[in-house]
Amino acid sequence: MQDFMDAVVFGFKEILRANTMKFAMMSGIVVSTVWLIIGMFFWDSLVSFSSSIISLLPFSMIRSNGAWMLSTFLWLQLVLITFALIFAFFGNMMVEKMEREKYASFSLLVGILSAFFWGIIWFFKSDYIYAQFLKLLTWLPFETIEKGLANLIGFYIIYTAIIVTLIFVTSLFSGKLLSSVKEQHFPYDQMYDDNEEQTIKQTFRDTAIFTVASVVSFPLLFVPIVNFIILVLLWVWLMKDTFSGDAAAFVFGKVDKEQLKEYRVGIWGISFIGSLFNFIPVFNVFGPYFTELALFYYLKEKRG
Repeated sequence: MQDFMDAVVFGFKEILRANTMKFAMMSGIVVSTVWLIIGMFFWDSLVSFSSSIISLLPFSMIRSNGAWMLSTFLWLQLVLITFALIFAFFGNMMVEKMEREKYASFSLLVGILSAFFWGIIWFFKSDYIYAQFLKLLTWLPFETIEKGLANLIGFYIIYTAIIVTLIFVTSLFSGKLLSSVKEQHFPYDQMYDDNEEQTIKQTFRDTAIFTVASVVSFPLLFVPIVNFIILVLLWVWLMKDTFSGDAAAFVFGKVDKEQLKEYRVGIWGISFIGSLFNFIPVFNVFGPYFTELALFYYLKEKRG
C-alpha cells in the first residue's frame, strides 16, 4: 500500500514539473486541434450516424439517456466556468507572487477542486437535476431531442478520439520521458531503454483493441449508468495495458504478463486515478503522463 501511495504522489509531483507540463500542454493542443479540424469536416456524418442509431431506440430510453447526458454536460460546463472565474479574479495576482511550477500546481489544484466541488453537489442533487432535464425533454418535440442528443454524441466521439490519441502519443514518447525522469531522480538505478520496438507494437495493439471494443459497445452508450461503467472500464484498461507495458519494459527489460499480475491491484488503481483526469476537459491532457510516471515509480519500487 505504501508503494502505491508513494507512486501516486510521485506521479502528481512529476506532472507539475515545468518540462512535463509544457510537453503535456503542447501535445494536448496539437492533438485537440487536429481532431477538432477532422470533426469539422466529418461533423454531418457523425451526427447522421448517431441519429440513425437513436431512431432505432424507444423514446423512453432516448429521453432518459438524454437527461443523463445533459446533466453530465452541465457539470462539465460548471467546472470549466468555475475554473475560469477563479483565474479571472485571482490569476494575475498569483502569477506575480508564485514561481512557475507553483503556479502550475495551483492551476491543477483549482481544476481538481472545481470538479470535486460540483461533484459533491451532483452527488446529493443528481436525482433532482436529472428529473428537471427529464421534464424538459418531455416537453420538447422528438426531432429536437434526437438532433440534440446526436450532437452530444458527436462531441463525445471527438473527445474520446482526443483522449485515445493522447495516450498513444504519450506511450510513443515514453522512452524519452522515463529516461529523463530516471536521470533526474534515479541516476544510479539500472533501467532498460532498448525496448522501444516492443512497446510501440503493444501500443498499436492496445489502441486497436480499444477502438474495436468502443465500436462494439457503442449501442450501450444509450443505456444510463451502463454507459458510464463501460466508458470508465475501457479508459482504465487502455491506460493500464499500455502504460504498464511501457513501464515494465523500462524497469524490467521485458514485459512479463504473469509477473505484472502480482501487482495488478496497484496497477489498476493507478490507472483508475489517471482515467479520472478524462472527466475534466483541458486537464485530461495530464492523465496519460500521470499514469505513465506513477506506474514507472510503482514497478521500480516493486523491483526493489
